Amino acid sequence: MASQPPLASASRWPSASDRVAVVVNGNAKQVTAELVETLDQIVQSGDLFVSRSLDEGKEIARTIVERGYPTVLTGGGDGTFVQMVTWIAHAADAVQRPLPRFGLLKLGTGNALAWVLGAQNPRGRGVVADLARLRREGGSRLLRLIEVEGHLTPFAGLGADAIALQNYATMRELFYKSSVLKHIAAGPVMHASAFFGLSIPQMLVKPELNVRVINEGAPAVRLGQDGRPVAAEIAQGETIYAGPVRMLAFSTIPYWGFGARIFPYADEREDRFNLRVVNFGSIAAMANLRGIWQGSYRTDRMHDFLVERMSVHCETPTPLQIGGDVVGMRHVIHAELAKRPIRVVDYYAPPPVQEV
Repeated sequence: MASQPPLASASRWPSASDRVAVVVNGNAKQVTAELVETLDQIVQSGDLFVSRSLDEGKEIARTIVERGYPTVLTGGGDGTFVQMVTWIAHAADAVQRPLPRFGLLKLGTGNALAWVLGAQNPRGRGVVADLARLRREGGSRLLRLIEVEGHLTPFAGLGADAIALQNYATMRELFYKSSVLKHIAAGPVMHASAFFGLSIPQMLVKPELNVRVINEGAPAVRLGQDGRPVAAEIAQGETIYAGPVRMLAFSTIPYWGFGARIFPYADEREDRFNLRVVNFGSIAAMANLRGIWQGSYRTDRMHDFLVERMSVHCETPTPLQIGGDVVGMRHVIHAELAKRPIRVVDYYAPPPVQEV
């Protein structure tokens, strides 16, 4: 089986301190035998892991912690990153070991984290190039996460965004079954088809979801349409928001996928995440799609808060997505800023200064 030769600069890691564990989601459509073979030529023997089930993923996480890899790269979507970070954090805490630095190889769809960390598109051998860049120019920084149902994730949400992800998964499977359409089943055309073909019609007829959001932590801050705090801070035990919503989502990073800047205030404070409550329908969404995508759209039917910890109580069960993966229907969810950030490979950040 032929495989692409690795880039010349992406030679094998020369020492234990440079070793990188690469974990790829074997179920991802872009993880082909050719890609696995190419990656295996770049990383040291035994440092490439292919996970095809939850049990395999958890065992890989334990192995990574036992071997003490300084850097772990995940290949797949945001969900793959979230799962592996969560499992490794739990395994490291169990034996009181420090966390490695984490990075992303862009092999999934949307990939909100790729926009934050500078991971390249897999077309043009971007994944292989990123491995070369890691040694040549990759810097690092801290990334804050949110803990939701035991998962460590940069973003999560319920309502329209989770429904849209469900619709995308449904249409993606249909596209993959077609020899004509399968080549666009993991791109923006697929997302647009799911959004306009399924999600928009559903939003036209689906009743609003009524929720109550309670502040469970440090004072929460409500932001006005200019991004500045308005009114008094919301104390612990008080209601952050109560009423109808179309989407309720929260994040520590600005992006939601494909460069959509859904959370423009995610970087506002290091000790809070951005909670966004949306209650406009599909017609308004289509009419203002560009502004929504760029993060510049403002309306009195969209509310932003800076929150440390909260609980969300839904009048009826609604789908919940964590890190881009729909995890099921929920009446109540709890979310809080994780107690510690993780260090991540960031190609936008300057590389560390080498001591002479």
